[in-house]
Amino acid sequence: MKRLLICLSATLLAACGARTPEAGKTEITLMRFFGSCEAQYGQVVKTAEGVGECGIVTALVNEFNATNTDGIVVKTQIGEWGPYYDQLTARLVAKDIPAVAVMHESALGDYVRRKLVLPLDEDFKRVGVPVDDFTEHARRGTSFNGQTYALPFDTWAWLWHINTGLMKQAGLTGADGQPALPRSPDELLAQARQFKQRTGKPYFAWAVANETAANDRTFLTLVAQQNARLFSADGKTIDMHQPAVVNALTLMQMLYREGHVRPNLDYAAANQAFLNGEAGVVVVGTWTIDQFLRESQKPESKLKGAYTVKPFPQLYEKPAVFADGHSWALFKGGTQDAKAHEAAVKFLKFVWDHSAEWSRTGHLPVSKTVAQSEAFRALPLRAALTEITQTGVGMPGNVPTQRGIELLIGEDVANVMISGKPVAEVQASVEKRVNKALKKARR
Repeated sequence: MKRLLICLSATLLAACGARTPEAGKTEITLMRFFGSCEAQYGQVVKTAEGVGECGIVTALVNEFNATNTDGIVVKTQIGEWGPYYDQLTARLVAKDIPAVAVMHESALGDYVRRKLVLPLDEDFKRVGVPVDDFTEHARRGTSFNGQTYALPFDTWAWLWHINTGLMKQAGLTGADGQPALPRSPDELLAQARQFKQRTGKPYFAWAVANETAANDRTFLTLVAQQNARLFSADGKTIDMHQPAVVNALTLMQMLYREGHVRPNLDYAAANQAFLNGEAGVVVVGTWTIDQFLRESQKPESKLKGAYTVKPFPQLYEKPAVFADGHSWALFKGGTQDAKAHEAAVKFLKFVWDHSAEWSRTGHLPVSKTVAQSEAFRALPLRAALTEITQTGVGMPGNVPTQRGIELLIGEDVANVMISGKPVAEVQASVEKRVNKALKKARR
C-alpha cells in the first residue's frame, strides 16, 4: 500500500512538472485544485488580468514569482477536485509533503487534530497579516483552540440564483423589479404554487440526484435558521430528533412532492436547467455568479437581463446560511529549513495582499476591509451578499471528518425527496450512521 501511495504521489508531481530547484532560488510547492489553465494564463503575470478561479489563482502565483525580490519560486502542483484529499493523504504518507496546500475550512480541523499543519499566529504577526481584519466567518473557520492554522482565502455560501424574468411572469417581483423573497416556509410554498401555476415551470432547480453536498447544505441552512444545534457541544454526536430537523425535512419533502423542484437533476443538469429558463431559482454556491453573469449578458440567453442572486432567504427566526471557505495551510515537513519556511510565509502575505482580486470569482472576501470597500461593493450583485461573512454557518470545527458526515447526511436527505422515505426513518438513519462515524473518527 505504501508503495502504491508513493507511486500516486510521484505521478501527481510528474504531471505538474516537478524538477530540481534552480541555483540560488528558494523553491516551495503549492498544492491546489481550481483546475488547470496554463495554455491561457501560464504567461500572465498580473493577477488583475486573471478571469475565473483558475485564471486568477494562476496569475496570482505567476505575479508573485515575477515580482518578489527574494528569489522565491512557487511551484504549483494541481490536484483534482474530487479526489483532492485522497491525493493529499497519499503525499503525506509518502513523505512527499507540499509546503502550502489549499484546504476547505471544513476539512482543516482534521489536519489540525492530527498535528499535520502549523500554527501561524507568530508568522502572521511578523510579516503583517492582520488576523483582527479576518471576517467573523473566516476567523471561525481557521482558528482552533485559540490559534490560527491557515490563511483564509474566501467564504463561499449557499445562494439563490434567480431568473427575474420568470419571477415577474409569476407576479413575484416588487415595483423595483427585484424578486419578493419568501419570509417563512408557508410563504415559500405559496410562492412556489403561484409560480408553477403562472409559468408552468417548477420554482426550483437544485441538485438532488447523485449528489450529497447540495442536499446537506440546504438541510443545514434550514436547521441553523431555527437556531437549533444539530451537534453536541463536544462534536461527538448528532441529534436528529428535534423539531427543527422535522421542520426542515418536511419542507424539503413537500417542495419536491408537489413538483416545485425539477426532479432527478444532478449538479450539472440543475445549473443547465436554470440557464435554459426551466426554473425560477437554482440553489447553488457563490462560485457560479461569474458564469451566470456572463450568460445573462449574451443576447441569445434565457437569462438575458434577468439574473440576480441573493443569500438563501430567512425562512425561520434567525438569518443563517450554510457557508464554508477555502484557506491555505502550511504543512509540517513541507519546507526543509527556516529559509524555505519564511518563503512560504511571504507567499501567504502576498496572497493576503491580493485577496480582493479573488473576490471577482464570486466568492466573498475574508478581509473586513475588503468586504466594506467601495471596490468590492461595486462588483455586480455583491453588496447584498456581504452579510454572509457574519451569518454564514457550517458544522462546528470540532466535528471530525466533516466531508464524510456531509455525505452521510446528504444521502438520506436525498431519500426524503426522491423516494419519499418517511421523515422519521431518515431521522433515525442519519443519527445512527453519523454517530457511528463520529465514534470511529480519529481525534
